[in-house]
Amino acid sequence: MPPTLASLVHHSALRLTVRAGEEHLDRAVRWAHASELADPVPYMEGGELLLITALKLDAENPEAMTRYVKRLVGAGVVGLGFAVGVHYKEVPKALVDAATTEGLPLLEVPRRTPFLAISKAVSAAIAAEQYRAVTAGFAAQRELTKQALGAGPEGLLSALATQVDGWAALYDASGAVVATAPEWSTRRAGRLTEDVERLRERPAPAAAVVAGTEDRVELHSLGTGRRPRAALAVGTAANLGTAQRYAVHAAISLLTLTMERSRSLHAAELRIGAAVLRMLLANEPDHARAVAGDLYGGLLDAPYRMVIAEATSAASASRALADVLAPSLGRSAVAGPAGGGTVNIDPLEALVDVVESAAARSGEAVLAVPEGGRLVLLVGDGGAAADACAGYAEALEMARGVASDPAKAGDFAVVMGCSAPAGPVAATTAYKQAQQALSVARRRGRALVEHAEVAAGSVLPLLADDAVRAFADGLLRALREHDATGRGDLVASLRAWLSRHGQWDAAAADLGVHRHTLRYRMRRVEEILGRSLDDPDVRMELWLALKATSGTE
Repeated sequence: MPPTLASLVHHSALRLTVRAGEEHLDRAVRWAHASELADPVPYMEGGELLLITALKLDAENPEAMTRYVKRLVGAGVVGLGFAVGVHYKEVPKALVDAATTEGLPLLEVPRRTPFLAISKAVSAAIAAEQYRAVTAGFAAQRELTKQALGAGPEGLLSALATQVDGWAALYDASGAVVATAPEWSTRRAGRLTEDVERLRERPAPAAAVVAGTEDRVELHSLGTGRRPRAALAVGTAANLGTAQRYAVHAAISLLTLTMERSRSLHAAELRIGAAVLRMLLANEPDHARAVAGDLYGGLLDAPYRMVIAEATSAASASRALADVLAPSLGRSAVAGPAGGGTVNIDPLEALVDVVESAAARSGEAVLAVPEGGRLVLLVGDGGAAADACAGYAEALEMARGVASDPAKAGDFAVVMGCSAPAGPVAATTAYKQAQQALSVARRRGRALVEHAEVAAGSVLPLLADDAVRAFADGLLRALREHDATGRGDLVASLRAWLSRHGQWDAAAADLGVHRHTLRYRMRRVEEILGRSLDDPDVRMELWLALKATSGTE
């Protein structure tokens, strides 16, 4: 259970006292937030315990407190903590009455209890709950795996039904019920045949929720192909908790592996790789190593690079790309219609083939995880798989260069971003680096960009983006129109003043004018733009606008 107001009241170190709303202390607390704003509602998400000292509130005004408390209740705030001994010796009666009327729990915070202690208590309780949920989830995964290996799908369904405190059913590709647990759920599962058929019409993986009068049912498609090979139904009396969600996801993975066993060794590796990647990105490197085992374990013990590849709008690769990739993939893999033209080759699948082939030849481990329309790769730093990524990018460059009509060749079939070398504990950073590099690759029209290129050098080349130039032109347009009338050189004066960090004498000397003249011009800049040059954000935007348009003047 997440922390509640009651658990905070019973926390001996906090010494909180209930002044109103005692009947609602069972409310869950999502976070504790201190704010002295007269109206903090725009910054609330709901579920918070708001902590105040009433610095900016007229806490003894009944009407003001009624409005204040109503706003908090409307925003979903679950409780209000009032610190006494700061601005008020005791909780004002007007606030107590308003909280009582609106049913908002009001907690008195003694002077010796800092707000930080309350925030830490809430944070620790939330972390403990999350840890319990994750631990229970992993325990459920182990039990489901044990049942799947020992008793097959029937044993797995029975274990899953126990884990979710409900029932579970397995359907085949035709929508017929294959197995249920417990036995009494057979009739309930049979009534979902039409819902399973509708689910099968959607590309896999797919899920749906069927809310009935007797329970809540989740339907999940099973299979690695475009068409689901089976479906799983899970019925519960209420929404699934975190640990139960772990169990359902584990069951989906295990059932998929079981049903695809005749053709799915590679599919199993993909799912294990996806689990390893999720754990790495969730800052769980030890769990990732445990799951990876011998399959990917060696990859996680040495520096690796994370590569994110994204397919562009091109539906298929060009004949030129196929010809370039043929030595790596084989002619049969890129065969197309005679005489050239478009060929049937998925550029992301081709990238996986190239990288995995290179890794297999050198005895390296490589992790490839599809992610929507993208592909995430983990390759050893400096290894053959990393070199294969670079070689694939060169092939993309070459394919566009040798296209029959380069002007119509369009963008690359794939763009890639590559992180700096990283280890398991830095997977989240590596992922962000790869995303940033991918974004730069899109903007610069490059097949592959490494994060080292993004992190090095100056920020000024980034200002070449058309959107930045449009912003700069709009920001400076009024000044340029003023200068065009011959009534003063405001743009040049602004540039000189900013380049001299606002030093009047130095900037005036650069311009060859008196400092009073420069002061007058800067006042005119403020009047025309309607902005204050005392604001550092305004000075920054103007300076970047000047730099972005410096080549167009």
